Amino acid sequence: MIEARALIDATPRDSIQEFQTGDTVRVNVMIREGDRQRVQAFEGVVLKGRHRKGDTPAPGATFTVRRVSYGVGVERTFLVCSPLLDSLEVTRQGKVRRARAYYLRGLTGRSARIKERR
Repeated sequence: MIEARALIDATPRDSIQEFQTGDTVRVNVMIREGDRQRVQAFEGVVLKGRHRKGDTPAPGATFTVRRVSYGVGVERTFLVCSPLLDSLEVTRQGKVRRARAYYLRGLTGRSARIKERR
């Protein structure tokens, strides 16, 4: 029996910083439009998932980023080891008390703020 780890390279790039739930991150993703490629940034709060430098994630490990665009909440789920993931940088470290910050979906305005971790 062949393991999935043997078939898929599950090593994230060095351009992906450590992050965890509650952090505000900027994810740069490769977008293909016809025969051209470009990098598009998606910035928001991590609702689910984390990444540490020493850990080797599972081949299917994902994280979800949420942002509000023109009054509408937009969530995207990314694979940690995806070849389309160009880079990830943490812009702000947030302090949350849960592993999954799904409660942010129902909050707006001041109540949706996350305190900064120092």
